[in-house]
Amino acid sequence: MQKPRKIPQRQCLGCREMKNKRDLIRVVRSPQGEISLDFKGKKPGRGAYVCPAEECLKKARKSRALERAFDTAIPPEVYEALEAQMRDGGDGA
Repeated sequence: MQKPRKIPQRQCLGCREMKNKRDLIRVVRSPQGEISLDFKGKKPGRGAYVCPAEECLKKARKSRALERAFDTAIPPEVYEALEAQMRDGGDGA
C-alpha cells in the first residue's frame, strides 16, 4: 500500500490561514533584492506566500508582513506592482 503524498502547506501573510502551497502566490525576494510575484514557485530567493486575492495582499501590506518576512523595507511602488501583477494574473517579471 502506497502512502498518500503529503501536500505542502504554507501560511498566507494576509489572512494568516494555512493553505495548500499550490493555491497561494509566492512573493519572492531575489538574491539581488528585487521583490516580485512568482506564479510558478520556481524563482530563486526567499519566498513568502499570499492568497491570490487583493484583500490578502492589502492586509499583508497594512500589517507590514512582507517587511518582516524579508527583513527589508518595501517601497510603495513594489506593492503597486504586486497588485497589478495579481490583477493581470500574469508572470510580469
